[in-house]
This record gives sequence, C-alpha cells and structure tokens, in this order.
Amino acid sequence: MLTGDNEGTAKAIAQEAGVDTYFARLLPEDKVEKIRQLRQANGRIAMVGDGINDAPAMAVSDLGIAMGAAGTDIALETADNALMSDDLSKLPVAFNLSRRTVRNIRQNIILSLAVITFLVPAALAGWIGMVPGLLINEAGGLAVIVNGLRLLKNKR
Repeated sequence: MLTGDNEGTAKAIAQEAGVDTYFARLLPEDKVEKIRQLRQANGRIAMVGDGINDAPAMAVSDLGIAMGAAGTDIALETADNALMSDDLSKLPVAFNLSRRTVRNIRQNIILSLAVITFLVPAALAGWIGMVPGLLINEAGGLAVIVNGLRLLKNKR
C-alpha cells in the first residue's frame, strides 16, 4: 500500500485491509519511484488509486485501476480500468474473468484453425462436398459461440 497519509493512519488502514506491506508519507513522485522499485523486485505491478496524487503512479504501473465513484477525473483518465462501485473485492473477480477470457480466445482460435485446417485440404482434394463442408464450418462456428458463452457463467 502506497499512501501519503502519516504512519499511524497507514498502519491502521493496512491492518483493516489485510495488507502486509505499506509505505506512508509518500509524495506523488515517491509513489512513482516505489512502483518502479516494486516492479523491478516483483515483476508486473497494478496500482489502485482515487486521487490526483495517485495518477502518476498509475500511469507508470502495468495496470492502473481507479476507484471510480470517489475518484478524481485525472485518476479516471489515467487508469486502464475503473471500479465504479469502489469495491476492491471485485478485483479478483475481474482478474479471474480476464484470465478465463484469454484462455477462451485461445481455445476458439485453435478450434477455428483446426476446422479450417481440415476443410481446406479436404475440399481441394475433393473429399468433401460443398454442403457437408458448409455444415462442418457452421458447426465449428457454433462451437466457438458456445465456448464463448461459457464466460457468462459467474465463477467466483
């Protein structure tokens, strides 16, 4: 947790939020430097913020997330994403959904390429007629759609 608040307030908020590590009394440029240090030590970094003092750190992070309802315009403009309900518990749900979406896209690409890889040589060799080829192509398209619809299931 990076905050401009004093040590006592930062410690209390960190304990309430269940955050193990916090840095207090940081100016906006200090937050930027801390993000760079944390990225070097840990890899990709997400920054959640709501104010003008958080915007520079969100800009240099790999993923900037603004607290939308309470956030300033500059924070919302800088962020990659905004939580409109200001509920941090939705972050794991959003991360899970994005992982599932990327996995689903990969599956759909592989399925589509498999259908094409089968149909093109089969059609060129004369092993399959136009109607069966069209039906197989449409079945592949339906499989892609059904696979995509699985994302609508809400897994927490």
